[in-house]
Amino acid sequence: MAEANDPLAADTFDDGDSALGSHFSGSLMSLRSSVLAYESENGRTYHALSAGKYIMPNDEPEKERLDMVHYIWVLTTGGRHVLCPKNDNAKRVLDIGTGTGIWAIEYADAHPDTEVVGVDLSAIQPTFVPPNCSFEVDDLEKDWTWSKPFDLIFARSMIASFTDWPSFMAKAFKQLEPGGYLELHDHSFPIRCDDNTLPRDTPILQWTELIIEACDKIGRECTVALRFKEMMEAAGFEDVVEKVFKWPTNAWPRDHKYKELGAWSLAAGLQGIEAMTLALFTRVLGWSQEQTLAFCAEVRNNMKSPKIHGYWAVYMVYGRKPLNVSAAESAAIETVAA
Repeated sequence: MAEANDPLAADTFDDGDSALGSHFSGSLMSLRSSVLAYESENGRTYHALSAGKYIMPNDEPEKERLDMVHYIWVLTTGGRHVLCPKNDNAKRVLDIGTGTGIWAIEYADAHPDTEVVGVDLSAIQPTFVPPNCSFEVDDLEKDWTWSKPFDLIFARSMIASFTDWPSFMAKAFKQLEPGGYLELHDHSFPIRCDDNTLPRDTPILQWTELIIEACDKIGRECTVALRFKEMMEAAGFEDVVEKVFKWPTNAWPRDHKYKELGAWSLAAGLQGIEAMTLALFTRVLGWSQEQTLAFCAEVRNNMKSPKIHGYWAVYMVYGRKPLNVSAAESAAIETVAA
């Protein structure tokens, strides 16, 4: 039960209150049309490169949601791009799963002498970007082909994206220069609650458990953020730091910062419920589109209720590649990455 002086203590609401008031490079321009001919399913569009592997759409509503979620991350970090020392002095940065490219663009704007490369399965990034920023369309579950190392690799909101996270960690380790950093930001399922306002039969809790079940069935787990620290250490990173934060599901907390986080979390969540659910439920769990949409409506109602004091556990983890990596360690890492 949350104490009265807990910053994530619930606010008091009347029954009538609501939770929320109202530059691609030249070579990339020649991408084959098949890469840009997005897949259509359940009224949404999805990436064409390695079609079917990523569960989230890439259409305009999803781009809007991604930019909202970016703002929530900015609120959480207090405006920092990353928590590790490379927030200010990186020379070459790789942004994994860049999405709309907003993080890469902002980092490039803030650090004009830094080369920033964003990579995604979908070419949904803007054309006009800072001269030190570029975007590539690629599948990072395949071989990484960069010949020049990075000193910061950043990945955010990538749960349910990889079937082999240890391989991802090994590839990142290999691609970093000695002393370079890997930093991961993500949240974890299921939804959590500390004060018994989330009964077992609540649709939003059932939804998160079904999402976990579906992701596990396709080998792309959405609970992996809890193990980022141990996996990073196992990959050879040193001085690994893990910080855990909370994103309320709506504006139910009394504390002003958490209330703002909750309001934005709700806005992004309401837009993202169907985006995350449609592919998983219809492709994996065998639900019809109609069943899925009806269930999503129930989940959205739960998400809006200030009487349910739910939150998402958010993990930010970073570690440094040692300045001296032995030949044996390098060989072992290359074996895992392969």
